[in-house]
Amino acid sequence: MECLRCLPRMLPRAVQSRRALCAAPLSSAVCSGRSTPLLFGSPKAPYSPRAAGDAHRSRTSDASQATLASVAQVFAVTKFDKEGNVTSYERKKTELYHELALQARDLRFQHVMSITTRNNRIIIRMEYLKAVVTPECLLILDYRNLNLEQWLFRELPSQLAGEGQLVTYPLPFEFRAIEALLQYWINTLQGKLSILQPLILETLDALVDPKHSSVDRSKLHVLLQNGKSLSELETDIKIFKESILELLDEEEMLEELCLTKWSDPQVFEKSSTGIDHAEEMELLLENYYRLAEDLSNEARELRALIDDSQSIIFINLDSHRNVMMRLNLQLTMGTFSLSLFGLMGVAFGMNLESSLEEDHRVFWLITGIMFMGSGLIWRRLLSFLGRQLEAPLPPMMASLPKKTLLADRRMEVKNNLRPEGLGASR
Repeated sequence: MECLRCLPRMLPRAVQSRRALCAAPLSSAVCSGRSTPLLFGSPKAPYSPRAAGDAHRSRTSDASQATLASVAQVFAVTKFDKEGNVTSYERKKTELYHELALQARDLRFQHVMSITTRNNRIIIRMEYLKAVVTPECLLILDYRNLNLEQWLFRELPSQLAGEGQLVTYPLPFEFRAIEALLQYWINTLQGKLSILQPLILETLDALVDPKHSSVDRSKLHVLLQNGKSLSELETDIKIFKESILELLDEEEMLEELCLTKWSDPQVFEKSSTGIDHAEEMELLLENYYRLAEDLSNEARELRALIDDSQSIIFINLDSHRNVMMRLNLQLTMGTFSLSLFGLMGVAFGMNLESSLEEDHRVFWLITGIMFMGSGLIWRRLLSFLGRQLEAPLPPMMASLPKKTLLADRRMEVKNNLRPEGLGASR
């Protein structure tokens, strides 16, 4: 305790002695008139805070520029021209939007499904498919690891060159590009639906089969997974329909989708005098909107089948549960009847003497009365339960006699013929 009390007094003295020891070399150096280098500093280069800050900022800016240059987004670009020629290359994002005369925000592809126009360019995104359409070419961006090679290098070039089954071949290039992309996406949605439909129908047939008294849990799990996939497909179809419907509602947007009309004066004159390109674009979008609507109807019918089958499964489960509850109630009634007449056995099982236990026939008589009484009570309870659980009969409708029906018909015929007869007499 004494040491602890002396500790606050000793601390200031230790600090003062330490300061004196540190100040002694500095004072000696100052007094001698020599400058001592600190931390490998050179006496010929005095310390300047402004110069150090400039050097630090220059090093930071160089490092940040190097980091941005190293992490700049690079697009894998596949270019298709009007003749179907394909060229693949890589471009940084900054270089690409400078080449296309676009802004950086135009190539962010923030929405899942979008079709927009910027500076006589059409920017399309359909989930993982990113494309830019110009009057001269079609650019597909970042197709790697998406399993698009077969469509990109086998089907798409022939469609753009006019060898495929595109309706818009006589029209300018952007019509063929948009139709090829819309056709690919519709085929993708149709393929997903064609895969899900047989799986769901097979699972529903197995669950609703009357031969199976119980529901297979593995089939329910499969149905749940397929139902989730169907919900995702319905969402994709809905987003696709909404994106096309937005274009159809805006006439200016339809005009902007006709790129060649605004870049080529001859095409503009033909569009103003003969074929209206905006109307052709509207017909093209309406066609694929109807196809998407058909897919939506098929998916909706499949969803209705799932809901109906689900209600049937619930009805079967309720019926099984009702059977188990009825069996439990019947057993409870039997137990009640046995316990009620078992009181006779309890009375004879007491250690009290009477004259009845001397006769050997009394045991069989009492046992028979117990079982017969229990059976009769149980039978009465079961009949009461059956009357309570019977479905009520529908109310009887009062039937009219045939004579009144015939009389009513004759009166209606007379009323219908009366105006005609008056007109003829006049």
